[in-house]
Amino acid sequence: MYIPQHFKMESKAECHDFIREYGFGILLTHSLTGSHLPFVLKSQQGDLGTLYGHCARANTQWKELENTEVLVIFSGPHSYISPSWYSQAPAVPTWNYTAVHAYGKVTLLDKTDTLNTINDVVLKYEPELLNGEIITDDYKDKLMHGLVAFKIELTRIQGKQKLGQQKSHADQQGVYQALSTSSNLDDIALARYIKKWSNNFS
Repeated sequence: MYIPQHFKMESKAECHDFIREYGFGILLTHSLTGSHLPFVLKSQQGDLGTLYGHCARANTQWKELENTEVLVIFSGPHSYISPSWYSQAPAVPTWNYTAVHAYGKVTLLDKTDTLNTINDVVLKYEPELLNGEIITDDYKDKLMHGLVAFKIELTRIQGKQKLGQQKSHADQQGVYQALSTSSNLDDIALARYIKKWSNNFS
């Protein structure tokens, strides 16, 4: 991923936080096959952390995974940026966005670790389901036949926040104001991310 220095996420912890918040990623393999999947990050496993995920057994991409290097792309808020929002002209339109690219080697998991991976995903997004009333143990056993779980020990991780950091304070304020008052949900999400990331906006 092309990352100018002023757009770079500087730390592993920053990339990890991003993955935790935007954990629905795109798994890409050498055949250029892509699958959209939820992932759980275990940051203490390996030097750069380890991702856990699963896919349907009917999704034949899993047959490419064992002992291969893959790329997982995580995307965050993004939106069109109009040059009319800047304090001075001339200027051109652009697209501001946030993303993390995570590279690593895959290991397929056995039945026990597959069940643990599914439980971890449920624990992250709706832990109440683990009480056994809706997703029973018998139902989990049946699910095992239709799923393949895997882990990806990360070997490289890149993060990018293209948020107009190179622009003047007045230009940044103009962009934030336009995004935050928009009716477009992507605009609003990006404005909230900018506010969370920067102390320049109130």
